[in-house]
Amino acid sequence: MTTRTRALPLAASVATALTLAAGHAHAQSATMEKCYGISLAGQNDCAAGPGTTCSGTSTLDYQGNAWTLVAAGTCTDIDLPAMADGTERMGSLEELDRDLPPA
Repeated sequence: MTTRTRALPLAASVATALTLAAGHAHAQSATMEKCYGISLAGQNDCAAGPGTTCSGTSTLDYQGNAWTLVAAGTCTDIDLPAMADGTERMGSLEELDRDLPPA
């Protein structure tokens, strides 16, 4: 078997592996969703509302307009500490008007 004929099956194997990995990454992203109001300061995934640019720019813990990607269907089940007034704090699939930085 020549070097060229040995390289062909190897190249095919690598191409198959890359195709499967790309398909898995796409499938994984489809099972994730944005969850607002669960990030700690500086640990959001992207776009934390007015005055911020992208990941790591939230300035408050549980900032209502900052989001983090979570597994689909888990956003509202994440345990968060209660707000200062004792009201339960929950994640949301939409931006929240709570815990926002001063304008």
